[in-house]
Amino acid sequence: MDLNRKLPLLGGLSATQFMRRHWQRKPLLVRQALPGAAAPLSRAALFDLAARDEVESRLVQRRAQAWTLRHGPLPRRALPPLKQTGWTLLVQGLDLHLPSAHELLQRFRFVPDARLDDLMLSYASDGGGVGPHLDSYDVFLIQMHGRRRWRIGPARDRGFVPGLPLKILRRFEPEFDWLLEPGDMLYLPPQWAHDGVAVGECMTASVGFRAMGPAEMARELLPRVAEALEPTPGERLYADAGTAATAAPGAIPAALQGFAEAAVAQALRDPTNLHRALGEMLSEPKARVTFDAPSHPPDLSGGLRLHLRTRMMYDSRHVYINGESFRAGGRDARLLHALANRRALAAAELRQLSVQARSTLDEWAAAGWVEGVLP
Repeated sequence: MDLNRKLPLLGGLSATQFMRRHWQRKPLLVRQALPGAAAPLSRAALFDLAARDEVESRLVQRRAQAWTLRHGPLPRRALPPLKQTGWTLLVQGLDLHLPSAHELLQRFRFVPDARLDDLMLSYASDGGGVGPHLDSYDVFLIQMHGRRRWRIGPARDRGFVPGLPLKILRRFEPEFDWLLEPGDMLYLPPQWAHDGVAVGECMTASVGFRAMGPAEMARELLPRVAEALEPTPGERLYADAGTAATAAPGAIPAALQGFAEAAVAQALRDPTNLHRALGEMLSEPKARVTFDAPSHPPDLSGGLRLHLRTRMMYDSRHVYINGESFRAGGRDARLLHALANRRALAAAELRQLSVQARSTLDEWAAAGWVEGVLP
């Protein structure tokens, strides 16, 4: 991708300009960001997806001031009549199931894959929405079918209406009011209050980006770091020779606390362990994602591409794919980095890989992580 090329998607800004001026700073409304945009699937097909166990879906309904929330799977009989107003169906991870949705998500890869989460599609009847709320992550809202009215503004009061199944702001003071038509797009940084209401039947795609706080990240990473540790020969065990007898046996010795602090510090002293844990975490597919192993070994002679559900990243030492890590160096590393960046390798590039790297790719193909392409 030419990061300095002006993009209609970003209203004539280049990716470099957008990231500098708007990313995590201020909203951007782009009229006709995707001219001729159409929903990536029909209403009936979306309803079918929402009924599947492996698909994350939600149904939100509003009647007067009463809100209800139901999590999927949602068979068609669980959805309200089409003519009923004020309801919304949200289907997460459309890019994991539909190539056209996956291709739409690729337009936003000027942001690192480590931040890119998924593409959600919402269907709403007239008046449908999820109420004024906040997101803790960046989001691009793309109108795919019908019209939706968006009101947005800085969140001066971040309190929520008590007793509701949704986190709806108790005080919402919009500064902007826009009606989006098919092809229009609205970018919102984190913590911007927004309320989208369908004007007639509509579908809206949301490209979301994951953001973790320090506590959540530590909970994810520390067990992975610990799992990778191996005892070293001759390592010193905790010892307390010379400790005086105690009349307070319930008290934890300060020396033992110090030993524990030193053990954790030692585990984190080499950043490679932490970086590897981070790469494995970021590339791990979501809980409901599965891969179907092919019945016959795929033909990779014409080149290969990553399966649309595969997450692949890299750092200076490792290549990460679907939660696993591999060491790679030299030409192998350069080619595998190219695979992560482009999500495909040509036949000529495959022939440049070492025997070991090619064997690894064959294993990925057998697991359904990569697919052969026709020459």
